[in-house]
Amino acid sequence: MEEGVVNEILQGPLRDVFDSKQLITDVSGSGNNWAVGHKLYGCQYRENIVEKLRKTAEHCDCLQCFFVIHSMGGGTGSGLGTFVLNLLEDEFPEVYRFVTSVYPSSEDDVIISPYNSVLAMKELNEHADCVLPIENESLFDIVNKIHQMVNSGKLGSIVKQNSLVTSSAGSTKAVQEKSFDAMNNIIANLLLNLTSSARFEGSLNMDLNEISMNLVPFPRLHYLVSSLTPLYTLADVNVPSRRLDQMFSDAFSRDHQLIQADPKHSLYLACALLVRGNVQVSDLRRNIERLKPSMHFVSWNQEGWKTGLCSVPPVGHSHSLLALANNTCVKPTFMELKDRFMRLYKKKAHLHHYLHIDGMEQSCFSEAISSLSDLIEEYNELDATKGGPRIDPSRLKIAV
Repeated sequence: MEEGVVNEILQGPLRDVFDSKQLITDVSGSGNNWAVGHKLYGCQYRENIVEKLRKTAEHCDCLQCFFVIHSMGGGTGSGLGTFVLNLLEDEFPEVYRFVTSVYPSSEDDVIISPYNSVLAMKELNEHADCVLPIENESLFDIVNKIHQMVNSGKLGSIVKQNSLVTSSAGSTKAVQEKSFDAMNNIIANLLLNLTSSARFEGSLNMDLNEISMNLVPFPRLHYLVSSLTPLYTLADVNVPSRRLDQMFSDAFSRDHQLIQADPKHSLYLACALLVRGNVQVSDLRRNIERLKPSMHFVSWNQEGWKTGLCSVPPVGHSHSLLALANNTCVKPTFMELKDRFMRLYKKKAHLHHYLHIDGMEQSCFSEAISSLSDLIEEYNELDATKGGPRIDPSRLKIAV
């Protein structure tokens, strides 16, 4: 919401990407306070937001879904971000809502980020169709790995200094400085792969709505673990092509995930593979058969794979893969968040900053932590079924 921050973008290299008439700003941000973003700015700017949403929606030939891209630790991303999510459900109830949420790390510089994140989680549980949780820590690790590969010469190590995705100063920042441009670029690559089938042709293109339809068997369990290969950032680093089979293996290794989790030792509800480039259906099937024995799927969805093939690869690459997994491995992330929330909440620390905002009551906190606890319990119940006997569904007997 900060005018200064938004103006910086409008004067930077990405200024032509945004329609300045569609931007909403205030003098200051939400001061790391979910209540300011959700209750104060939400009510204040509701009509303005709705008007801008409708204006854009009217230009669409086929309105397929909305993407909400926000961070969870601050005030505007978590508060106003989830307010917009609720608005979308009210104004466009039939249109799917995809949310990309960046979760704070445990070394976060916002002390009250657990409050903001848990308050936002309640809204995500209730109003999102699909959430792609991303952890700052994972992004930082990925950027670090790429940096090491460039320095060791394993990559083509050509980084265009004035590329649009380097810093606004046009120089690549040292990784030690936590280069947010590079970290954001990883998320941009995720979204580019996710939307490729809507933008390009392919022999087996996947509608965005099909992701939610096939990967979310229960309405609240809509958190998907994403992994990307090849990994590249800060622009035109010439990553040498991975062999096709290696690319599929990479997508299921922890090094390529955008959240720190362990899906192979957890339970899969469903999995989607979105492939770009010159890849055949037979390549997909062969790799699924190869990887399947090492993965635990729920007994009632052993064949829970959804695949998409887009013929146009990312610029500079022969092929790429985005894997989306609905897996119980997201549970530890939520449990850690709950622990961090409770450490503050038990002492009622910092609550007064929230409670002086109109419409904010202490029950908002108790309802939010209750919602998160219920979500964790749902994952626990599924995990309890892991390792049980596999029951093959009885087949229809056809009389001849």
